[in-house]
Amino acid sequence: MFGNKPTCSTCGKEISGNDMVYVKMRYPERKGMTEIKAYLNNEGTFICEECFEGKDSEKGKT
Repeated sequence: MFGNKPTCSTCGKEISGNDMVYVKMRYPERKGMTEIKAYLNNEGTFICEECFEGKDSEKGKT
């Protein structure tokens, strides 16, 4: 359906269906979006769960 598969912006891992991901993006100004996958691919930055949890654990260190 989409030409390119989303990948983690940190480690480059390909995001697959049912993977837990975190998406960094701006809150949209418009209402009524129906193609959420296309919007996320165009506007979001994906971070896989492993990289996100690794960053959170590093924040706790001093």
